[in-house]
Formats: sequence, C-alpha cells, structure tokens
Amino acid sequence: MIPYIHRDISWLAFNYRVLQEAKDPTVPLFERLKFLAIYSSNLDEFFRVRVANHRSLLRTGKKTRSSLDFEPAEILSTILKVVNKQQEEFSRIFEKDIVPELAKCKINILRRKKLNEEQQEFIEDYFKDNMLPFVQPVLLVGNKIKPFLVTGALYLAMHLEETASDNKKPQYAVVKIPSDHLPRFIELSPDTEGEHDIIVIDDIVRHNVRLLFPGYDIIDTYSIKLTRDAELYIDDEYSGDLISKIKKSLNKRNVGVASRMVYDRSVPKKMLDYLSEVFELSQYDKLPEGRYHNNADFFGFSNFGLTHQKDNPQPPLSVPHLEKAKSIFDVIKKKDQIIHVPYQSYQPVVKFFEDAATDPNVTHIKIIQYRVAKVSKIMDALKLAVKNGKQVSAFVEIKARFDEAANLMWGERLEAAGVTVHYSMPGVKVHSKIAIVRRIEKDKARLYVHLSTGNFHEDTAKIYSDIGIFTSDKRLTSEAARLFTYLETKTKPKRKFEYFGVGQFNLKPLLIDLIKTEIKNAEKGKEARIILKMNSIHDEEMIGLLYEASQKGVKVQMIIRGICSLVPGVKGVSENIEAISIVDRYLEHARIFMFHNNGKEKIYLSSADWMVRNLHRRIETMFPILDPDIQNTIKDLINIQLYDNVKARHIHIDKNNDYRTETTDLAVRSQVETYYYMKRFTDSFDSDKK
Repeated sequence: MIPYIHRDISWLAFNYRVLQEAKDPTVPLFERLKFLAIYSSNLDEFFRVRVANHRSLLRTGKKTRSSLDFEPAEILSTILKVVNKQQEEFSRIFEKDIVPELAKCKINILRRKKLNEEQQEFIEDYFKDNMLPFVQPVLLVGNKIKPFLVTGALYLAMHLEETASDNKKPQYAVVKIPSDHLPRFIELSPDTEGEHDIIVIDDIVRHNVRLLFPGYDIIDTYSIKLTRDAELYIDDEYSGDLISKIKKSLNKRNVGVASRMVYDRSVPKKMLDYLSEVFELSQYDKLPEGRYHNNADFFGFSNFGLTHQKDNPQPPLSVPHLEKAKSIFDVIKKKDQIIHVPYQSYQPVVKFFEDAATDPNVTHIKIIQYRVAKVSKIMDALKLAVKNGKQVSAFVEIKARFDEAANLMWGERLEAAGVTVHYSMPGVKVHSKIAIVRRIEKDKARLYVHLSTGNFHEDTAKIYSDIGIFTSDKRLTSEAARLFTYLETKTKPKRKFEYFGVGQFNLKPLLIDLIKTEIKNAEKGKEARIILKMNSIHDEEMIGLLYEASQKGVKVQMIIRGICSLVPGVKGVSENIEAISIVDRYLEHARIFMFHNNGKEKIYLSSADWMVRNLHRRIETMFPILDPDIQNTIKDLINIQLYDNVKARHIHIDKNNDYRTETTDLAVRSQVETYYYMKRFTDSFDSDKK
C-alpha cells in the first residue's frame, strides 16, 4: 500500500500549524489571540462537516469511499485523540501565555471570585438588566425533559441540590449563556490608570445562576456546547426543483444530529454520563476542552488601542496604471495584466466591472459567483449594467457550503435587477473563477476575461492570497466563452479545450499528461522538475503518479497550505519530493502548477486543488500563463516562498510541522518579502509608463 495520510488527520496537522502561530512569542499579542480564534473556528466547521460524516458512516455501517478502506470508528478515535491533545495545548497557551501577556498590557481577564465588591455589584446589575430574558434555565429530569441545545450556543451545565431536602440527591440543569445576543467580553468600570478589567460573559452567568433556581444550592457549574451535522442532505439533485430542496435543507441544518459536545474537562464523570444519556451522546461525540468554549469569539476581543501589539500595517498597494486608466480595457488590450491580492488593491477587479457597466461599447457581462461579499461593489456594477442596457448573466453556485443562503439571496437580488441568473448543476459544483466582458471595437466583438484563483469577493481579497489575470488573448477568451456557453445551455462544447483544463472535461487528464511528460524526460536523463502550490492534495491517483515521478528522478517541490495526504521523504517512494506549508497573516489560497517541460516551461494558475471533489465532482478551471512577463513574475513569487525560513513548516515523514530554517542565513518571511516585491513591481511598472 502506498504511503498515505487520511485527509482528516492531515487537516488536523494543518490546524495545529495555526495553533503554532498562537504560541509563537514573536507574533504580536493580539494576532496570537486571532490565531486562537481561527483555530477554534476551523475546528467547529471540521466537526460539523467532516466528523459528522464519519459518524453518519459509523451509524450506517459503511466505510469511507476509498480504496484504502479507513474504518470510521478508527478515524473517529484518532481524531478525538489528536484534538484532545491539541485542546490541552490550546488551554496552556491561553492560560499560561496569553493571559499573563495581556496582564502586562494592563488588560486583566478576571474570574468572578477575584472581583471586588463594586465589580460584583456591576455584574449582578448587568445580569438583571441585560441577560435575564435570554438565559432559558431548564431542570433536567432524565428522559422526561430534554431541552434542545442550539448548535454552537454556549450553556452552563449545573449540579444542584434542593436546599430544604434531607435527601441530597444530585440534580442537574442547563442555562443558556447569551453570547449570541451580548458581547462575550465585558469591560468592568475602567481604572483611571489605564487598567482594563475584563470578565467573560460565561462567568457573569456563573455568578448569578443562584437567582434562577431558588430553593436549590448550586454545587458547581461547567460549560458545554453542542455542534450539529451541517451537511445538506438532498435526496436527489437530478429530479425536482433543486433550489427549493436546498432551501428546505437549510431550515434543517441547525437541528441535525449532534456531531460533538465539548465540555469543561473538569466535569465529574457521573455528571458527564448523565448529560450523555440526556442528549443521547456516544463515546465519539464528546470532547473535553478548557473552561471556555466558542473561542472564535476572540475575533471580537478589543485591542484597546494597543496597535503595537498587532501586525505592522501592510496596506494594499494601489495599481495606478489600472485603477486610474480611462478605460481598463484599453490597458488589457495592449498586454495581459496580473493582480496579486491582498498585496495589491482589489480595486482593478472592481473597476473591470464598473467600467463594463458604463462603457457604451460593452454589450455583455458574464460572471461565476461562488462566494460574494455581503456588501459588493461588483454586484452593484452588474445591476447598473442592466440599467444601462447590457446583457448580464451570472452563474450562481448555491451549493457553496455555508454560503448557500447568501448566494440564494444574491441570486434573487440579481434576478430582480434584470440579470439572467443560472443556478447550480445537479451532481457537481461550479468552482471556476471567471468573468467575461464583450465589447464592440471597430465593428468587431472583442472579449476581455478575468481569470483568478480566488472568488469575486471584496472582503476575502483583503486576507486571502490569490492571483488573477486580465487578458484579451483570444486563445484564452474563446475557451472562457465556451465554458460559459456550457454553463448556460448545459450542452457540452463541440470543440475540445486546448489551453484550459476544465473539471468534468479534461482537467485531470491534462494534469496526468503534464506529470507523465516530466517522468519521460527524467527517464531520458533530461532535467525534470515540478513545482506545485495549492491548498490541499488528497486524490490517490495523483499522489501515486507523483510517487512514480519521484522514483524516476523528477524533482518535486510542493507548497501545501492544508491537507497533504502525500507523504514526502519516504525512502524508495518519495525521496525526491519536498513539501512545505506556510501559515502567516494571510491565508495562502493561490493554486500554481509549474512543469519544466524540457526547458519550455508551462505555468498554470487554477481554481482547483488536487482533491477528489475538485478533480471529479466540480467544474474547475486551470488556465495557462502565456505572457512571458507574468510567467517571470509568478516564478519570482514561487521562489520567494520556496526560500521562506520563518513561517514555512516541513511536511515530512520524520519532521512534520517542524519550522524550516535551513534555506539561508538571512531570514526570509515570504509574505513580507512578497509585499515588497509587489511594491517594486508596481513602482517599476508605473515608472516605465511615465
């Protein structure tokens, strides 16, 4: 059997890299808190989707759909073991590192027993004035009273005894912590000397629960949280109205079966057993954590103006030759253009649509919408374009997980504005990132295309590292148009894609051919090299082919942010494969594939990772970089990352997640180096235009 790491175990290794950022003392304090929040948010989604899937397989007695035959029970046990160890480390980081560092900054997170008399009076008044309508106290009576716990909500589980009873039989209750209605972190009256005393809302409830249960003694309280299966179970995508089915499924998402109950690890076993019985939890459903849950709430923790405890500002670089152009299309017509966010401003992408909406020579605009910002200038431009007489078409993917409702809303808004909206296709997701503008120039139609590794999303463009190009090269624009025709008509193109790799058509075969070409060159004694940058690699066939390439002498360098089921460094299998992962202030999201091709290098950008879902169940687009200048820029960007020795970690059989420090004596932090590279790139480009 080939060396292979289960995707979910590998994902946990990635999330640990996020936790590494939280414990790194060189990371500014409030950024460390942010990484605690990211780690927790990631883990919540992981349990709602991936762990829920394993539980479903376990209940039905099925194995995972893989030739490697992972047993669901085995995977669940491993997941819980790994996560439990990580959660213990999370608690240590917060209690032993973060809290003391906050105190040095005069930000004190206080427990209720440490409050002075004035502060106790404050939280008692706060509870009565703000919290009473939301706490929902319920006594638990075995199988008779089983309150429904809202997914992701915080609760206190309480051990009670009747005050007047001689029989001190333990009783239990739950009380909701209203962090969904009120701030999680409450500042007590600030001190005149700049001290900030903070109490977590959980502890305000703890202090006041005696008011909710008169006649009972409160023995102890422990926090718990339940998360539920978030999968949308649609019986048959191929029949009936898919949109109405998704809407109905969305209504059921928050009432799905439990996929995890997290609980304070100090809860007594007898009480935990009782809660397990009441909420019908198995051994695979319970996960101990620290005193506090929902740590994604650290996203909202105030920095109290201490900007020196945050990352240095790195404002997006303006791109004047695009942003200030009278018409962006005149610039694109002369030469292909590259945009690298968040290092550069996203404004050129917005301008692409805004210019199209007002240009009298533009007749058509087409766009694929996978995820969109809540407030979107791009969507506003599409609506304006309709008012100005343009034909506007949007393909809206309503199966984008956790954005289904938002995309349905945007689809309805666009339809109301006169945009022609096409919705999801049965059995596949459309994940390509493409937009087309058709413009009449000298009585002839010319197409302008934006191709990207990231979504048309103004918010994520500030934190996701993505690369896009603008082009009017007919070799690319004609294939983009062919793809849109397929999405709109559901009729397969009569002509094959020659330059694009498109999921459901030729994407995976093209990738296989590119790898096999390197293998053949290596067998002939020629230089053979592959560089792959992506979020995740999981597809068994592609991994097996890369192992074959390694054994034939092809040098393979990989930059993988997340899941990596491939195992580098295995003797006789993957000795020629080197893999790193970079986790830093921005989310690495670009997919770049480079093949040496006997010196005639081929470089592609793509919307697709090498996951089974991307290569088999999605419409993805991989597009070649044909402009020599942009090719050189991308090679420079990749080389910067390959030399990272500050934020890069090894993905390796022996030293997994160890920081990689051996590239050079000079510290190279790739995301900082990239920012200044793009600054030099932009400055030199604009000076050439003067």
